[in-house]
Amino acid sequence: MDENEILLRVTERFVRTGSTTDEQIKVTCLPDNKTSFVEYIGVDGRSIYLNEFHVDGKIIWAGFSSRTQTVFLSSCN
Repeated sequence: MDENEILLRVTERFVRTGSTTDEQIKVTCLPDNKTSFVEYIGVDGRSIYLNEFHVDGKIIWAGFSSRTQTVFLSSCN
């Protein structure tokens, strides 16, 4: 499964059910209206850029870190 498929699956589940759990990867919610995030592992930081998804009339920003297998989600109100 590629990164876009993972992001779409997690984003759709979040919008439709409010669930931030996934069997395969970690999901982390960020504050609203974020389009990027710095993920720190120890003293190293890595920028995660979030993509805009439109699901059921809602806009969600989502990004994936392959390093930690984490999806980051941010709502757009």
